Amino acid sequence: MFRAEQSASSSSRRPGSRSRTRIPWHRDEETPAAVLAPSVLAAVGGLVTMWPFTSVIEPGSWSFAVVSAVTLIPLAGLVMRVLLRYRPAWLRDVGTLLVQLFVAMALVTHVTAGDTAFFGVVPSPATLSTFGALTGAAWQEVAVGSAPLAASHGLAATMALGFALVAVLLDQLATARAAILPILLVGLVGSIPMIITLGDANVVWFVLFALFVLAQLRYATRTDPRTPRRTSASVGVGIGAAAIATTLVVVPGLPLAAGLTGTGTGITVDASLRLGDDLRQPNPVEVLTVATAGGSAPYLRLTTLSDFDGEVWQPDRGGLQSQADGFGDPEWGADVEVTEATTSIRILRMSSSWLPVPYPATDIQGVPRAWRVMPDNRTLVSRNADAVGADYTVSSVRVNPTLEQIRAVDAAAPNISDDDADVEIPEIVGELAREVTGAEVTDYDRLLALQDWFRSEFTYSLDTPVEEDFDGTGADAVARFLDVRSGYCVHFAGAFALMAESLGMETRIVVGYLPGSLTGEKRGDESIYSVTSDRLHSWPEVLFPGIGWVPFEPTASLGVPTDFRAAVTGSTSSDNTPSDAPESTAPQAEQTTAPEVDREDAGDNSSSSTELRTVDPTPVLFVVLGAIVVLLLPALIRTVVRARRRDRARDGDAGAAWTEVRSTLIDLGIPPSDAESPRVRAAGLIRERGVDAAAMERLADAVERATYARSGADAPDLASDLRTVLRDLRRSVDAPSRTRALLVPRSLFAAPGIDTLTAT
Repeated sequence: MFRAEQSASSSSRRPGSRSRTRIPWHRDEETPAAVLAPSVLAAVGGLVTMWPFTSVIEPGSWSFAVVSAVTLIPLAGLVMRVLLRYRPAWLRDVGTLLVQLFVAMALVTHVTAGDTAFFGVVPSPATLSTFGALTGAAWQEVAVGSAPLAASHGLAATMALGFALVAVLLDQLATARAAILPILLVGLVGSIPMIITLGDANVVWFVLFALFVLAQLRYATRTDPRTPRRTSASVGVGIGAAAIATTLVVVPGLPLAAGLTGTGTGITVDASLRLGDDLRQPNPVEVLTVATAGGSAPYLRLTTLSDFDGEVWQPDRGGLQSQADGFGDPEWGADVEVTEATTSIRILRMSSSWLPVPYPATDIQGVPRAWRVMPDNRTLVSRNADAVGADYTVSSVRVNPTLEQIRAVDAAAPNISDDDADVEIPEIVGELAREVTGAEVTDYDRLLALQDWFRSEFTYSLDTPVEEDFDGTGADAVARFLDVRSGYCVHFAGAFALMAESLGMETRIVVGYLPGSLTGEKRGDESIYSVTSDRLHSWPEVLFPGIGWVPFEPTASLGVPTDFRAAVTGSTSSDNTPSDAPESTAPQAEQTTAPEVDREDAGDNSSSSTELRTVDPTPVLFVVLGAIVVLLLPALIRTVVRARRRDRARDGDAGAAWTEVRSTLIDLGIPPSDAESPRVRAAGLIRERGVDAAAMERLADAVERATYARSGADAPDLASDLRTVLRDLRRSVDAPSRTRALLVPRSLFAAPGIDTLTAT
């Protein structure tokens, strides 16, 4: 008597008794809920998800915030599951979720605006308002910024919130033993940087993702009572090798293009002179609006740079004080005429730790206390606030010395301390400065001579510095610029400042914005001006005691040069300024336009601000299809195996047909008992699953003939019967089971059973 028949007989002799035969491949009971594994998988999944973002966002506070989120939240889940392990399951699950949400809220609050929150972790209305402004800023940075984005406060807050939610979801899904959803979550979120920027494929991430997929599937299948206790090592290694090989070979060859938002105009401004990439962006966007009652819009400054080490200009970092303490004592004397002005500024799409203000500012209204005043340059800076979304009003003055007054004052000598290192400046800088200014008597006239020389002898170009390999701010770049005589504002300002300093004058460079363009809109008596991202600018200033820092405009074709009038004219306006517009020490007469820049990708209608950009969808499709192929790799392998077995069944191979029936049972979550003979198992499937009786019996007969009959007998075509049986088996289960069988075929990981004959 066969073993299966003995088992059946034993069962028949003990009515109502349950068989004690152990199914060798199947779990007798559900594995107890794991405690450590879900948290580890969630933390690993979070770190894998974070990896692609490190290539599109510069390291900064966001990195610490994200790492904290993806580690602390799973850790909180681990602690709660341990503490509540003897409590009811519903209480353990709900308590863990609530604690994780609280940890996420506390972390995001602390990163966003801890100084406005209760105890630094519980959000207040001010915290929510700040968070709204920061997320808006982050969205604008991503929408129109260029990778790598600067690590702004807005990005830190947004990334902390996003990855906190990802960490909570990953931990909860891992605890629930879900297999596909965590993989989809990590794959979709992790692929966002590559889809948005359309940069090079991140091969390292694809490898890490493939390993995470294998680990997630391994954990999910090991803890599922319907899956095998033993797995086929060869199949597992084969699938892993195929996935990683696909990553290393196929992904790098995807035809990814540069475009979309990854090449948009940058609107994140830092305290440096690295403006070239921003100015070369093809499609400028409106970054702020200015409302003023003056005859023209003022220059707006963000910060100043005074310390030059031979390679870069370092931003000024003087003492800070609260807004209540004001902007400091005036640098101009009582005999110098000043005109008061009020300017309202609304930041739309500029992310920065500095607020743009006219110079010299005397008061500000409408910004939080987090913004601190730097009296040395009359600017505002914050360590934890972002400029985007700000709407404020600045009181300032326009300093209007007469020509006689400024000619009568010598520029201040360079402020050199004993701690300053010696900086080697190319000789051409001093030689040209003395040559250009040799005929002038006063410092002011020398500076005007330099300004006129730059504006008449040089040309404005964003491309020449790149083509001639001097697109920098160092002394060697300045020397090369003076030789080539073509560059953009950074080179003009840097060369002017070094040449003025070689003449014994104290100088500094300002980073800010040129005056905006008049929009035609009005707000009461104030005119509205629009400032776009391509108005980002830098210019030099020279200190005149009793007058203050006097700006100059050496950049060819930009702005209006400084030129004070003699007192006898009754006006201190520039020759190029409307007679009703008072002149200030800023080079700011009538509104000017930026020089024409060849934007090859803008087409003939590049001047139209409403034209929609067309984007080649092919790279996005390739990325999406590649991700789908990786996720569907087990299903593809299973399809190939099934097709091979059907071909063999068509030739009469009963072993291949029965093995496919058994594999389909495993995929659908139906226990395929190895203790039963094919005949007994066929009868059970007909009775319990409604399988077509004739087709099922013909398959069972074929298996018995192949097992016991003499070889050489004609083998019938079993493909049609196999197709019918498989169709009925799929119909016998619900849709989720069929979906799982398609996407995660468990039979690929199951060890061969004793009833698979020799054909597997």
